[in-house]
Amino acid sequence: MRPSFAMYWGLFALAGIGCLLAFSLIPEHLFWTAFAALFGIAVQDAYLLAKIATPMVSRELSAIITVGLEHRVLLHVRKAADKSGTIKLDVFDLHPGDWPVFGLPRQIELRGNKQIELAYQLTPNQRGVYAFTGCQLRLHSSLRFWTQTRTAPCTQTVRVYPNFAPLAKLAMVGVEQASRVVGAHIKRRRGEGTEFQQLREYRVGDSMRQIDWKASQRARKLISRDYQDERNQQIILLLDTGRRMLAHDGVLSHFDHVLNASLMVAYMALRQGDAVGLMAHGGPARYVAPVRGLSCIDTLLNTVFDLAPEPVATDYLAAAASLSLRQRRRSLVLLITNVRDEDIEDLSAAVHQLQKRHLVCVASLREAALDTALEAPVQRLDQALMAASMAQYVALRARAHQALKAQGVHVLDVNCRELPSALVEHYLAVKRSGLL
Repeated sequence: MRPSFAMYWGLFALAGIGCLLAFSLIPEHLFWTAFAALFGIAVQDAYLLAKIATPMVSRELSAIITVGLEHRVLLHVRKAADKSGTIKLDVFDLHPGDWPVFGLPRQIELRGNKQIELAYQLTPNQRGVYAFTGCQLRLHSSLRFWTQTRTAPCTQTVRVYPNFAPLAKLAMVGVEQASRVVGAHIKRRRGEGTEFQQLREYRVGDSMRQIDWKASQRARKLISRDYQDERNQQIILLLDTGRRMLAHDGVLSHFDHVLNASLMVAYMALRQGDAVGLMAHGGPARYVAPVRGLSCIDTLLNTVFDLAPEPVATDYLAAAASLSLRQRRRSLVLLITNVRDEDIEDLSAAVHQLQKRHLVCVASLREAALDTALEAPVQRLDQALMAASMAQYVALRARAHQALKAQGVHVLDVNCRELPSALVEHYLAVKRSGLL
């Protein structure tokens, strides 16, 4: 329990009366009368505040929320007993971490048995499991001489997942349109797919290779074969969880952007009938064997929702050896990292090992600050030094990328905004070209 401003003003007034007494402007008994009155009122006010039962609070919030998106939290506040009269209090929800919050604290008054609803906005900026430890209430006494802080026991645990909201939009459209929504530019097919789909009547424009002559002889008319992209291929998402992924672009870290893009390409591959697996390496390690079916998205989400990079160096060779032992079937391996020139020897050796069985693509995530710094005007010496250092860094990155390309590796040099479309576009290009 703490004194409020009303108590301070009362003590200030009492001090003023004391000053008058010091100059013999008022009799002494007047000061002691004022002191006794203030003391009695303060004690009575504190006693009444202590007797007030702690209001009851409940919270409405989904058990699973999404990182980087604003969520609405609803608090229900009501008195524990109707006989306590009107209660004035301040409300602050004990949300986890340093998440941005809009709409707190709030000051309300509880009358009778009326329940008050308070809504505020919360934006999680980290994935994982987090707990609301309660709701903090600051009660004001009836005469406003005291305040008392209490905690209403409305604990709740939430799981913060990667942003899977874009996947819900893609579920309502076909694969071709979904690819355009993501931003992937699909090249026109040259020839047919590689997997037989069905027989149908010959149509003008069909190539001679599509005609099934035996079926045409039996039906006494031309019958053509229809082909589709080969299904049941396997895609492995190889994610770096080392220090390279600790950088931030905006609210989210690079690793959060990587997870969002990985879920996007995984969803597209699963809709195409392919199997998707995931392996995290560098820092924390996770592995999901390739699985077909859209239910694999739930498996991936539950596996990586609390995964976070650590400030450790990534051992690409160890990751390649581990994946080679676990994944025997030829697959498209999408290795997502941030390629630096000092890592190129280990990365080249790891890629060479994976290429013995798999088709490898390295997606090198580029910091948005690089593009901003290179495009900024140079007017001072410090700006010139910054631009020169950035240009040298970009040149070293480009040299590392060229070394990988010389090994026959597909390299995607993209920023966080471009990563989802680049991954989907590369996956569809590989699938349509029949490289697997």
